Amino acid sequence: MDRLSEQVAFVTGAGSGMGQVVATMFAREGACVAVTDRRAEDVQRTADRIEASGGRATPIVCDVTDEESVRRALAETAATCGAVTVLYNNAGIMPAADHSVLDTPQEVWDHVQEVNLKGVYLVCKHGIPWLQQAGGGSVINVASFVARVGCTVPQDSYTASKGAVIALTKSLAAQFGRQGIRANAVCPGPIATPMLMEWLLANPEAEALRLARIPMGRLGRPEDVGHLAVYLASAESSWMTGAEINLDGGITAFYF
Repeated sequence: MDRLSEQVAFVTGAGSGMGQVVATMFAREGACVAVTDRRAEDVQRTADRIEASGGRATPIVCDVTDEESVRRALAETAATCGAVTVLYNNAGIMPAADHSVLDTPQEVWDHVQEVNLKGVYLVCKHGIPWLQQAGGGSVINVASFVARVGCTVPQDSYTASKGAVIALTKSLAAQFGRQGIRANAVCPGPIATPMLMEWLLANPEAEALRLARIPMGRLGRPEDVGHLAVYLASAESSWMTGAEINLDGGITAFYF
């Protein structure tokens, strides 16, 4: 039996990369999936892929930094699929200009916070009432292993935003647990998305350095994140909330 056959999942950043893979895996497990991202062609491509495999998908253009866009996207999801039961906050950015606090331009810092943190806030603000209406559900926030450890090659705004996502997740878990709403944070290590691989393949020294720090000896795959996301979206995780789950090949357990 499909593990998510009664779920309605709202997935941000689903136009490519990890978000696209997770949206596809949710649909494969029977969920009706709202595929959201900023560009119409990206969400349509993901939705077409899901429907070609027999799944249910609704492509919706949504800017997670714009409150009205988020509110409208969630309302459209509910009108199409029914009350939302899963919020998967995946949308995020990691610009090259985000470096140390000493040299990151303020506009870069602010933009990262706007997408990575404010976006989660807005989706939860307008999405959790749908989960309440449905009688419960699951909030899954994508944080990062970098929020758990320091790095001498910093991306300080990104790191700060992901640390805040973990803290917010715990607050949500405490607030809404009695209403049957779970909130958990996934903390992936380096995942082999097209964006990351394009950079690493052009920089073999950087790739070798990162692989040397991963006890499992490989980068993560988007499907690794997807399997965990399906578990967190399903009834199998009905007693898990407030967790920050490292999915990093052992990086945060590795001293030297």
